[in-house]
Amino acid sequence: MSNKLPTDAELVLPAPAKLNLFLHITGRRADGYHNLQTIFQFLDYADELFFNTRNDGIIKLHTHFIDVPHDSNLITRAANLLKAQTKTPLGADIWINKKLPMGGGIGGGSSNAATTLLALNRLWNTRCDFSKLASLGLQLGADVPVFIQGKAAFAEGIGEQLTFIKPPEQWYLVAIPEINVNTANVFKDPNLTRNTSSINQQDVLLIDGHNDCQAVVLNNYPVVKHAFTLMSEQYPTRMTGTGACLFSAFTTQEQALKAQNQLATQLSCFVAQSTNHSLLHRTLGINSGF
Repeated sequence: MSNKLPTDAELVLPAPAKLNLFLHITGRRADGYHNLQTIFQFLDYADELFFNTRNDGIIKLHTHFIDVPHDSNLITRAANLLKAQTKTPLGADIWINKKLPMGGGIGGGSSNAATTLLALNRLWNTRCDFSKLASLGLQLGADVPVFIQGKAAFAEGIGEQLTFIKPPEQWYLVAIPEINVNTANVFKDPNLTRNTSSINQQDVLLIDGHNDCQAVVLNNYPVVKHAFTLMSEQYPTRMTGTGACLFSAFTTQEQALKAQNQLATQLSCFVAQSTNHSLLHRTLGINSGF
């Protein structure tokens, strides 16, 4: 990835990380997707995106990723999708200061796409509401709508059916194993549990839950398994999403930082606070009601 960030961008916005506090796979659908139940909660740890309007209609992502072609990047795809849907003649120059790992299960690509849709909707004055933007986002990935809506949520379906909730806001230590986990391969794995019993919405904050994808990832990615072993020997540890990132919860920042110091020589990790109101929405001045 090459990166030279602008100092005069019209709009600079975060693309925050998320955690899946649990992830239950309740069934496989006829279209190959899986029904699931999960809690999405945001972290105050984020990528940073920079946007300038272009009058020539061109969408240009100036940050280059070695393994992701320009037109395949979710940022570029999100911009082109909004442009096509709204028929705006405008374009955009976009840069990213990347902090969230790809294939880490903390929503990097989906969050980037959501931030792009919200940013360009504002810069281009295309006036799409959250519902419309979430619908567009769903075409890019099942996790994009929750980033568009900007509120912690209990999610069902393939992750797009959202009920907004307020789980406890805690401090987290998040470990970043140096590997990109392929989500599609996780869901194709024959050993993936696909029949976890559904829970009722009113009980969602009363259960501890688990991550059905965790066993598959630990079995197929030794780097993640090693990190999990190191972390879980000292703290209750869970994988987020389809991996590879792992997290442990703490009541205070001091406790989380102490844990980070204990593991820092063995694992790449960061400390962040969870929030039920997305950092993106707060930066845009959007009052979520949370």
